Amino acid sequence: MRVALLTGGGDAPGLNAAIRAVGRRALARNDTLFGIRNGWSGLIGDGDVMEMGRPSLSGILGLGGTILGTSRENPRKREGGMDEVVANMQRLRLDALVAIGGDDTLSVAAALAEQGMPVVGVPKTMDNDLDLTEYCIGFDTAVGIVAEALDRLHTTAQSHHRVMVV
Repeated sequence: MRVALLTGGGDAPGLNAAIRAVGRRALARNDTLFGIRNGWSGLIGDGDVMEMGRPSLSGILGLGGTILGTSRENPRKREGGMDEVVANMQRLRLDALVAIGGDDTLSVAAALAEQGMPVVGVPKTMDNDLDLTEYCIGFDTAVGIVAEALDRLHTTAQSHHRVMVV
């Protein structure tokens, strides 16, 4: 199969872990893996696509952000944008596109799926506020980091006999 990945929207913990998980599974199946750079922008115009192999996925778990880049581009809000995305997917002969993102990113994925395009949506948001999901990539890590930071701040305030407002 020919599988592509993209990440769209705002940052959230776990993006690179999701890229790595999907990518390693695809490569283990001897699929051809592509990374779409900068969200849906990478499937507009001439596109911005890179072929990915095991070296592309090595060492990314500890990195913040997303190795693929992201944007808030929504081809549904651009005249001819959806046609450009479909044309690029067909040009790449994709058997599957995995879109990792929030409301905006997944609304495009859903519209493509309605057109019969082979798209899988992976919910990602620190806010954990996507309809029809119970858990989104990024939420648990973000809450854990905030809780740990507040715990540390609490002991600092206590040792300096201060009250802090966060």
